[in-house]
Amino acid sequence: MASSRALFNPTLTAHISRAASKGFSSTATTAGLRTSYVALNPFNASSRRNFSVSHKAQLDFFPPPRDLPNIKQTPASWPHPTATDEQLKAIQVDHREPKTFSDTIAYNTVRLLRWGTDIATGYRHDPNKPYVMNERKWLIRFIFLETVAGVPGMMAGMLRHFRSLRRMKRDNGWIETMLEDAYNERMHLLTFLKMAEPGWFMKLMILGAQGVFSNGFFLAYLLSPKTCHRFVGYLEEEATKTYSFAIEDLESGKLPGWEKLEAPEIAVKYWNMPEGKRDMKSLLYYIRADEAKHREIHHTLGNLNQAEDPNPFVSEYKDPSKPHPGKGIEHIKSKGWEREEVI
Repeated sequence: MASSRALFNPTLTAHISRAASKGFSSTATTAGLRTSYVALNPFNASSRRNFSVSHKAQLDFFPPPRDLPNIKQTPASWPHPTATDEQLKAIQVDHREPKTFSDTIAYNTVRLLRWGTDIATGYRHDPNKPYVMNERKWLIRFIFLETVAGVPGMMAGMLRHFRSLRRMKRDNGWIETMLEDAYNERMHLLTFLKMAEPGWFMKLMILGAQGVFSNGFFLAYLLSPKTCHRFVGYLEEEATKTYSFAIEDLESGKLPGWEKLEAPEIAVKYWNMPEGKRDMKSLLYYIRADEAKHREIHHTLGNLNQAEDPNPFVSEYKDPSKPHPGKGIEHIKSKGWEREEVI
């Protein structure tokens, strides 16, 4: 797949460089990421070597290359459902109030992790305080969050797979949705890696966070899958909020380096982005919709009988004319579907 370099011209890269040069020393994490300007101008990278120890831009993560003798292209394992512009813009920030003790545990755990992640990534978005976010800091937050966001789906899918083998029973469609969830989050990460490259410090932080979170989620899912799905639902509420803030900043002119920035080719193909809607703002709308879909999925699964109920997002309904869960966002419910609505 062609590199995203062709999508940038000198004017845009200069805008990115100027926008990203502000606030470099605000946090230690900032030292772990360099902007795409450095990746696209390797001869100038030596002057910024303190932001990354990488010796070259490592931005091409999409083998096999096109010049293989037999393979022409490797399409996405889970093609992304199409969405209209109206559906993307209709996504709203929302919150499901905790109703049970396990809901309260899940919600407070997310609040604690949100606090720690905000400190680690230097994230501040308080309208009552001086504005400090810029393109570089948004990319730091996006990349860090997406490396962790792909863990729950893969861990849940793996454990349900083992459970199906162990009990010699069908899983009723849950495994595939969990793996698709993890795949989608990884595509978010690969897209942002076309725009910036983490340095050694950020890679160490990601390694530590992923190790702790993966093992913690593994144990928690063994104890209470319902609580874990509710936890991920609340986590996706925060992700939806984060991308909504980024969109607001971009549309209000606070992120000038992204105003005319084109989306990487990997994003255009994965989301089937139409002509005229292949810029950074459209990309953020697509990713926000994905996070809102994950929010709906996990809140819904958290309402179900974990051992017996089928996965409503891949089921066929007796009356398909009535709104029901599906892979798209036509009838998305921000707080999830209640069990009596779908089972």
